[in-house]
Amino acid sequence: MFLVSDNTGPVHPSVLEALTRANEAYVAGYGADDASARAVQAIRDLFEAPEAAVHLVATGTAANSLILASMAQPWSTIFCAPMAHIQEDECNAPEFFSGGAKLTLVEAENAKITPAALRAAIAAEQTRGVHGPKRGPVSITNATEKGTVYSPAEVAALAEVTKEYGLPLHMDGARFSNAVAALGCTPAEITWKAGVSALSFGGTKNGLMGVEAAVFFDPALAAEFEYRRKRGGHLFSKHRYLSAQMEAYIEGDLWHDLATRANEACAHLLRGLRQIPQVEIAFEPEANIIFASFPREMHQRLRKAGAQYSVWSGDVETGDPAEMLTARMVTDWSQDLAQIDHMLAVMRGA
Repeated sequence: MFLVSDNTGPVHPSVLEALTRANEAYVAGYGADDASARAVQAIRDLFEAPEAAVHLVATGTAANSLILASMAQPWSTIFCAPMAHIQEDECNAPEFFSGGAKLTLVEAENAKITPAALRAAIAAEQTRGVHGPKRGPVSITNATEKGTVYSPAEVAALAEVTKEYGLPLHMDGARFSNAVAALGCTPAEITWKAGVSALSFGGTKNGLMGVEAAVFFDPALAAEFEYRRKRGGHLFSKHRYLSAQMEAYIEGDLWHDLATRANEACAHLLRGLRQIPQVEIAFEPEANIIFASFPREMHQRLRKAGAQYSVWSGDVETGDPAEMLTARMVTDWSQDLAQIDHMLAVMRGA
């Protein structure tokens, strides 16, 4: 019963097989190999974006930070939600790789920025001339860290605001596949067709060993990316091991299949939690993350039974048994529904 994070799950067997095939010969390095060319073309085809500039890196932090650094000057500010990965989980990497660009936090509802809040945040900047930061890119996370999802219409509404100010729109897609699977849309409909300038297309949280794609739908914005990637130490010499993963990910829509499995496991867990009277669901989960509050004594029973998940408030071991503590539970593609049922039975006291 492991629900700490989807990035701790196993690598899908077909991805391991692809890596084994990539390991059979001597191949040109730094992305100058056939597998890398095929992976780039596969991403362009998937997104219906034949002119997109596509580059692979090993981590989501690198993808987000190098994309944003390519679109922001050191004296810029990057607009994002308070719960964005780039704010909470990346150790100031966007600031580091951009040479000093700051983050401006935009008020969010369930981790989603609204057009009104974004317009207010943008309008509040650049009122001090050279004494304040210059307006820079806007970054949204889809699916969000609260498990909520931006629809194509919501993305388009935000893009309209960024267009008013001439700013690029970046999408952190660490769980992009989960968002697409949840919405039933195409990758193109939720990205460039809705006004997204660049995307971090995640794979590590969805069955890959470690690869993310930086996808620039406006190739002009990618002019600096390759230099920044090399200078930042994120250009793999044995690049084919990144490309092999990404190629296997896209082939046969594996990316969508794995995300669907993770989402379905989350929905299964959610249905069970709703049937337990003491459980309160904090947000309406739309992808593969649940925030739920329940009594400390229930947490203690789960821990004793071997369940692993994050507790976001309070100490599980000491305190009032009836006190409500909030859990964050994340499902991945490999989740065993029987284990989820066992966890729910423990919570019910069965």
